[in-house]
Amino acid sequence: MSVPQELKYSQEHEWVKVEDGKVRIGITDFAQSELGDIVFAELPEVGDEVKTDEPFGSVESVKTVSELYAPVSGKVVEINENLEDSPEFVNESPYEKAWMIVVEPANMQEVENLMTADQYEDMISED
Repeated sequence: MSVPQELKYSQEHEWVKVEDGKVRIGITDFAQSELGDIVFAELPEVGDEVKTDEPFGSVESVKTVSELYAPVSGKVVEINENLEDSPEFVNESPYEKAWMIVVEPANMQEVENLMTADQYEDMISED
């Protein structure tokens, strides 16, 4: 199971990568392995506002539909349109091809409040 050290993590199994004052968000390797084969991803529109700990979309697997929760508040500036045609990227490449959205955060401090890779590994090892 992959937990890249350079990323931050939420309680809801989203990862966050800071890039040029924006944050790229996706779901973790652990989350996709728990969900099974992803068959559909519903994402917000560019320009939508997301709020910390509130749903911004969902992923549907052969097992279930799971909400995606925003790890930070802000404005959606980019969505991964490749997931519309290739939702399997979430299973194949959760940290590279399967990022979900890019957000311009309202407050970068929210990123600092997220878990480190070590803290996230501790959390999932308790599950």
